[in-house]
Amino acid sequence: MPPILYESHLHTPLCKHAQGEPEEYAAVAEQRGLAGIIVTCHNPTENDGLTPHVRMGVAQFDAYVGMVERARRAWAGRVDVRLGLESDFLPGQESWLARLHDRAEFHHVLGSVHPQMAIYRQRYLNGDVLAFQRQYFTHLAEAAETGLFDTLSHPDLVKIVHPKQYQVTPLLDHIRVCLDRIAATGTAMELNTSGLLKSYPEMNPGPAILAEMRARRIPVVLGADAHDPSRVGANYGEALDLLEAAGYTHVSFFLARKRQDLAISSVRESLRMPVEADRVSQF
Repeated sequence: MPPILYESHLHTPLCKHAQGEPEEYAAVAEQRGLAGIIVTCHNPTENDGLTPHVRMGVAQFDAYVGMVERARRAWAGRVDVRLGLESDFLPGQESWLARLHDRAEFHHVLGSVHPQMAIYRQRYLNGDVLAFQRQYFTHLAEAAETGLFDTLSHPDLVKIVHPKQYQVTPLLDHIRVCLDRIAATGTAMELNTSGLLKSYPEMNPGPAILAEMRARRIPVVLGADAHDPSRVGANYGEALDLLEAAGYTHVSFFLARKRQDLAISSVRESLRMPVEADRVSQF
């Protein structure tokens, strides 16, 4: 079966914690039976004032767009390379993100809440870990309600901040309320395989949240969050197993910021995956 699925979450060296040019990511995508890649490097922030050590600067934005266009041309007819962005949601950033998202023709915009960032912890962690975790899920709902994002990425990432203190059960009632809000917006959510590499070694989100997402018919986009070419499409077979166990029959991706839905059975037939892709530690 011809390739049909896209890798929807990957990075470039411009974020300062990834390696490999987009052309190298495209080469791995071809090997693994993917139709395309959507490059989603970390967004610049206004005046470069927010965690500049893990993202491109404002002055590098045009170079980023040009880098992806170069790869698109180089791989035309073999792997479809598209421009995307991973944008951090923090209250107060909405106006800047709206302007930024209008600066280029993006195909997929991820909305991320990164609770491990120092500025996030300074603002919202006051010693009550459970309240901090609840606030994170509230921010995911608020991010969806801005209408700025196609997909919410790694949507239980907060479990890596205090992995020994994370339990989903005490949070589930609050998570359900947040998922109701997200479902009402039509925003998709990601199943991110890179969680297997982190301090709480489980995909993002875990099975309990994935089941709640399915109950609300929230679409799911697969992403490996690749910061190295070897991670393109990593652990997608396991991810499809988790989706089916939760009751999903389809998986999604975005082109021109419009959702495309694929039958999981067809995706399985199209992929050429190793038993396990290389695991490379990442942010």
